[in-house]
Amino acid sequence: MGSDSSNNQESLGQTVLDDIRKTSIKRRFWQELTDLYDFYLDEEKRTELADYGRIRRAFMVLGWLLKGLLFKLSPARRLALLAALLFTVAAQTSLTLFERRISADLRPAGFIVLLVILMLELKDKLLAKDEIQVAREVQLALLPNSHPKIPGWQIWSYSRPANDVGGDLVDYLELGGFRHGVILGDVAGKGLGAALLTAKLQATLSALITDAASLDELGARLNTILVRDGIDNRFATAFYAEIEHDSDDIRYLNAGHNPAYVIREGRLETLGASAMPLGMMPGTQYREESVRICKGELLIIYSDGLTEAEDEDGQDFGNDKLEAMLPDLRGLTAEQAGRKVLRAVDRFLADQRPGDDLSLVILVRT
Repeated sequence: MGSDSSNNQESLGQTVLDDIRKTSIKRRFWQELTDLYDFYLDEEKRTELADYGRIRRAFMVLGWLLKGLLFKLSPARRLALLAALLFTVAAQTSLTLFERRISADLRPAGFIVLLVILMLELKDKLLAKDEIQVAREVQLALLPNSHPKIPGWQIWSYSRPANDVGGDLVDYLELGGFRHGVILGDVAGKGLGAALLTAKLQATLSALITDAASLDELGARLNTILVRDGIDNRFATAFYAEIEHDSDDIRYLNAGHNPAYVIREGRLETLGASAMPLGMMPGTQYREESVRICKGELLIIYSDGLTEAEDEDGQDFGNDKLEAMLPDLRGLTAEQAGRKVLRAVDRFLADQRPGDDLSLVILVRT
């Protein structure tokens, strides 16, 4: 028993020392404060603060943060927090009982109540984290676990959620007639809600793809189902492509997604969107497009988590940086090209936490 307690103390002490040694701890703490500010204060309040002086702004921020915290707590915990704050402010109090004056310091009681509230909130977070971990395992099981081997083509893909679960979809579909489908979808938002809609998009696409006479029809049917069964302000952009064994021709549908790039010798070609995102408006018409990709040329499809990745100064990675490096990808394998793009984005982010899900698909005509 004593040995276990000692080991736990040593483990905690070592953990704290490791935390202190981390060179980025100051930056990470500042990032946490920034996240706290963004979470509790809406855009309207942040705009209003810009008109105040520094001292008044500090008091206003503290007041709004406290108010925001109180409103997000359950009623019982809200009352407990108010009591703890009252105990802290009251500090020293006295009362007369049976003609005897009794003095008491209420600050320890306030500290204990705050500690209990913190433990309860942590318990809820850990329980929710366990459930999200299960959701993450399910989502990983739905993603392809290998890249298809297609004569005349190399395919490589990658997906990284900003949180434990994400709203990006990368999937391969084996079709008849030596054809394969590749999709990269991006559901608006991130987290569990986006992940659930991503799973619906994946299942719906798999159910419809074999019966769709054209990609025009496929887009229209996907849109109808997502509009009917979707949630307000939740929609999905998608780039779907079909390739054939040893063929240069690709059929594709870009439903409100970022423009894909074809990397040719000496130039780039963009494959822009031909219609609105899926699930945004009923009755949207979609248009099938085609492109020819010759040997040695590449097609790169990506989610906006790549181009909208922000550094510590709030600057986007952007399409300009991506386009500047794309010509250097010629001559590389699909995986080498993809890894090179990811390294460039990670160097740009440095220690910044990604703000959005990032996915990437590379196709190389061999």
